[in-house]
Amino acid sequence: MPDEHQENTPATAASEAGETDADGADEPAVPSPRLLEILVCPLTRSTLEISKDRTELISRRARLAYPIRDGIPLLTREAARELTDKELKSS
Repeated sequence: MPDEHQENTPATAASEAGETDADGADEPAVPSPRLLEILVCPLTRSTLEISKDRTELISRRARLAYPIRDGIPLLTREAARELTDKELKSS
Protein backbone atom coordinates (compact mmCIF):
# COMPACT_ATOMS: atom_id res chain seq x y z
CA MET A 1 0.00 0.00 0.00
CA PRO A 2 1.55 3.35 -1.02
CA ASP A 3 2.12 6.04 1.57
CA GLU A 4 -0.78 8.52 1.67
CA HIS A 5 1.66 11.38 1.32
CA GLN A 6 3.51 9.94 -1.66
CA GLU A 7 3.15 12.13 -4.73
CA ASN A 8 1.44 10.33 -7.61
CA THR A 9 3.49 11.40 -10.62
CA PRO A 10 3.20 9.87 -14.13
CA ALA A 11 6.46 8.00 -13.50
CA THR A 12 5.11 6.66 -10.20
CA ALA A 13 1.82 5.64 -11.79
CA ALA A 14 3.65 3.93 -14.67
CA SER A 15 5.91 2.00 -12.33
CA GLU A 16 2.95 0.99 -10.15
CA ALA A 17 1.13 -0.21 -13.26
CA GLY A 18 4.15 -2.29 -14.23
CA GLU A 19 4.88 -0.32 -17.40
CA THR A 20 8.56 -1.06 -17.73
CA ASP A 21 10.58 -2.83 -20.37
CA ALA A 22 12.96 -5.76 -19.84
CA ASP A 23 15.72 -3.38 -18.68
CA GLY A 24 13.45 -1.77 -16.09
CA ALA A 25 13.19 1.53 -18.01
CA ASP A 26 9.81 3.23 -18.29
CA GLU A 27 7.99 2.68 -21.58
CA PRO A 28 6.08 5.61 -23.08
CA ALA A 29 2.39 5.44 -22.24
CA VAL A 30 0.41 4.89 -25.43
CA PRO A 31 -3.30 4.90 -26.19
CA SER A 32 -5.06 1.54 -26.31
CA PRO A 33 -4.98 -0.36 -29.62
CA ARG A 34 -8.77 0.08 -29.94
CA LEU A 35 -8.47 3.86 -29.59
CA LEU A 36 -5.67 3.94 -32.17
CA GLU A 37 -7.97 2.12 -34.61
CA ILE A 38 -10.67 4.78 -34.43
CA LEU A 39 -8.62 7.99 -34.17
CA VAL A 40 -8.22 10.08 -37.31
CA CYS A 41 -6.43 13.30 -38.15
CA PRO A 42 -8.70 16.19 -37.14
CA LEU A 43 -7.66 18.21 -40.20
CA THR A 44 -7.84 15.63 -42.99
CA ARG A 45 -9.86 12.81 -41.42
CA SER A 46 -7.15 10.42 -42.64
CA THR A 47 -5.73 7.53 -40.63
CA LEU A 48 -2.95 8.05 -38.12
CA GLU A 49 0.16 5.92 -37.59
CA ILE A 50 2.04 5.61 -34.34
CA SER A 51 5.68 6.71 -34.55
CA LYS A 52 8.52 4.22 -34.14
CA ASP A 53 9.34 5.61 -30.69
CA ARG A 54 5.61 5.54 -29.80
CA THR A 55 5.52 9.20 -28.72
CA GLU A 56 3.56 10.68 -31.63
CA LEU A 57 0.70 9.97 -34.00
CA ILE A 58 1.61 10.69 -37.62
CA SER A 59 -0.73 12.13 -40.25
CA ARG A 60 1.02 11.73 -43.59
CA ARG A 61 -1.68 13.60 -45.50
CA ALA A 62 -1.49 16.64 -43.18
CA ARG A 63 2.31 16.25 -42.79
CA LEU A 64 1.89 16.57 -39.02
CA ALA A 65 2.98 14.68 -35.91
CA TYR A 66 0.63 14.89 -32.94
CA PRO A 67 2.28 14.27 -29.54
CA ILE A 68 1.16 11.61 -27.08
CA ARG A 69 1.49 12.77 -23.47
CA ASP A 70 0.86 10.32 -20.63
CA GLY A 71 -0.99 8.05 -23.05
CA ILE A 72 -3.28 10.83 -24.32
CA PRO A 73 -2.99 11.99 -27.96
CA LEU A 74 -3.06 15.78 -28.31
CA LEU A 75 -4.89 16.16 -31.60
CA THR A 76 -4.78 19.91 -32.04
CA ARG A 77 -2.95 21.88 -34.71
CA GLU A 78 -1.28 23.95 -32.00
CA ALA A 79 0.21 20.86 -30.34
CA ALA A 80 1.32 19.23 -33.62
CA ARG A 81 4.65 19.68 -35.33
CA GLU A 82 5.28 19.69 -39.06
CA LEU A 83 7.04 16.69 -40.56
CA THR A 84 10.04 17.10 -42.81
CA ASP A 85 10.35 15.41 -46.20
CA LYS A 86 13.05 13.19 -44.71
CA GLU A 87 10.77 12.07 -41.86
CA LEU A 88 7.95 11.27 -44.27
CA LYS A 89 10.22 9.13 -46.45
CA SER A 90 11.90 7.26 -43.59
CA SER A 91 8.82 5.96 -41.84
